[in-house]
Amino acid sequence: MKTTETPAPLPAESGAGVSKVDVPPAASPSGRKREGNVLNVFSHGILVIWAIMVVLPLVWAVMTSFKDDSSIFGSPWSLPDRLHFDNWARAWTDANMSDYFLNTVLVVGGSLIGTLVLGSMAAYVLARFDFPGNRFIYYLFVGGMSFPIMLALVPLFYVVNNMGLLNTIHGLILVYIAYSLPFTVFFLTAFFRTLPTSVAEAAFVDGASHSRTFFQIMLPMAKPGLISVGIFNFLGQWNQYMLPTVLNTDPDKKVLTQGLVQLAASQGYKGDWSGLFAGLVMAMLPVLAAYIVFQRQVVQGLTAGALK
Repeated sequence: MKTTETPAPLPAESGAGVSKVDVPPAASPSGRKREGNVLNVFSHGILVIWAIMVVLPLVWAVMTSFKDDSSIFGSPWSLPDRLHFDNWARAWTDANMSDYFLNTVLVVGGSLIGTLVLGSMAAYVLARFDFPGNRFIYYLFVGGMSFPIMLALVPLFYVVNNMGLLNTIHGLILVYIAYSLPFTVFFLTAFFRTLPTSVAEAAFVDGASHSRTFFQIMLPMAKPGLISVGIFNFLGQWNQYMLPTVLNTDPDKKVLTQGLVQLAASQGYKGDWSGLFAGLVMAMLPVLAAYIVFQRQVVQGLTAGALK
């Protein structure tokens, strides 16, 4: 008969010199879940506080625009006793907000179209073609974003004046385009690099020219990026105050930001605060409407580069 020998037990730690390794206990699922819940509560709390800080002044400004002056100072946080639409009518007609609004639409509309067209063309070339000086031109645009506009106001004034474009709508449009191009090219260059090259190559094989490939194929594919950078440029150009103040002193061609400052300064000791708040809400509504309408496209454009 065969007998199986039982292995001898290992010697004790002290006699055999075998060291014991301490393995740290793994974190339990309940502990990880508890930490995740605490982090979620903290992050959501910060977001709620931030939302209140942003939304509350906007709601208060809209509510105040429908009050009369006595209610604004007597009960600033209460709802209006009735809707004073005459505040809006007075700001629109008496304060010439209609003219300022029209001038702003012309300037921002023209500069936004020019910025997107020129910026997308430059970004497409820098992203898709290799040529001597490609990176140098790209870094020039990137460096333009770090150049403060305050340092360029005096030479910019003389340049625009020598060109005969001072106090003109089209002169202000050209300055807005030049001011917005660096960020537009920087943003769209990164976006065009994420688009598939096989589509453009297939168009070239079919005999399409470079311009046709760009305008009919690549530009529609870059629609999320165009909407995103368009919203950013729209916000900056609509709220621009420094450039029109220096380059546009004609009273008939002032933009909305200049009109609001003039409305506040022309009151003197009268204090037409209800009309001032009505004009403020008029200037604020287009920006809010544009973001609400295109908010999904803005998020898609910002995350497209990370998802592809």
